Amino acid sequence: VPPLVGRVSGHRSPAAAVGRRLTMDDTMRVRGRLVLGDRVAMGSVTIEGRVIASVSTDDGPIDPHAPVLAPGFVDVHVHGWGGHDAMGDIDALDGMARALLRHGVTSFLPTAVSAPLPALHRFASNVRSWMAAAPADGAEPLGFNLEGPFLADARRGAHDPTHLVDPADVSATDLEPLMDGLRLITIAPEIPGAIDLITTLVARGVVVSLGHSASTLAEARAGYAAGATSTTHLFNGMGGVDHRAPGLAVAALTTDGAWVELIADGHHVHPGLWPLIVRAKPEGRLMLISDASSLAGTEIRQARIGNLEVEVVAGRVILAGTTTLAGSIIALDDAVRNIVAAGVPLPTAFAAASANPLQMLGLTDRGRLAAGQAADIVELDGDLRVRRVMRGGRWSQDGRRTAG
Repeated sequence: VPPLVGRVSGHRSPAAAVGRRLTMDDTMRVRGRLVLGDRVAMGSVTIEGRVIASVSTDDGPIDPHAPVLAPGFVDVHVHGWGGHDAMGDIDALDGMARALLRHGVTSFLPTAVSAPLPALHRFASNVRSWMAAAPADGAEPLGFNLEGPFLADARRGAHDPTHLVDPADVSATDLEPLMDGLRLITIAPEIPGAIDLITTLVARGVVVSLGHSASTLAEARAGYAAGATSTTHLFNGMGGVDHRAPGLAVAALTTDGAWVELIADGHHVHPGLWPLIVRAKPEGRLMLISDASSLAGTEIRQARIGNLEVEVVAGRVILAGTTTLAGSIIALDDAVRNIVAAGVPLPTAFAAASANPLQMLGLTDRGRLAAGQAADIVELDGDLRVRRVMRGGRWSQDGRRTAG
């Protein structure tokens, strides 16, 4: 992407709308390089109230001095940000949402790690009670994500082994307090009771992602056949592409209907594999996630995830004293820049951070620059760094990119 200088024009200066919620009578027009589903084109987005009223494109050449305009990012797998933990209190969720917005994330799923079921019940209740009062100047919660506790011990990664549970040992009574608001959950398909649980959750409208699994190819395919439709941080917490013993990664890459998450920080998956994923998966099935911890966006280099000590070493979050990765310290704007730099086209990269995760969740009201969509827009400069963020038709002061 060549160096760009932002420019905004229209009926009303967006600066005048900062800090103020727009009404349906308010109209503004934003002009720039529009990242559309299949191309990048010069054009304008007209916003009325909280929604996009229309999108128009030009027949002429792309203006090299225009900003990049794209749908707001959606992070469906994020454990914290800016010193705030998703499993913390209401103030922590507020802080996390505001910090994410600065990086272009307009919607997200607060994500829990493996914990005792009573602690997960409290997490679910906390997120549910917070959602209705979540700050307008932060990323919007869409529900929550449970990464555990139904994981395989052999591929547990940074999850506390004392908190792992087989689905066969959990009753419906234990599960019920988790159901309201649960949008996404990771399950290892090979552990006892997993297939039955996948079937049950899918019937309840929950998206199941296979991950933290030592499954064989056949076991992984059985998980997808039971209704799982996503894959938790592809290549991490699972077997790789072994030519004699393929497992979950191969099942994910060769199951056309399966979405795959990618942590594109260069540590979790070597950039040399990113084009392989893009080529293997049908268009629309790649999702960028951060898997960020509360350490992201801070100078703090040591913390605890549950009972486990983690530290940041050379940009990698690891279990203290080991080489085991324990999440990341990137955001989705970092991930988009990284895969574009690796040669992934802009429409593909931006869809992986917006439209695709929303499609996976079955949400159609946002994620595209199109009439009728929520006016969640990120404006970026020529280096694809966030300049400012619009959520629900309002440019947010807290959505301006700051250090970290």
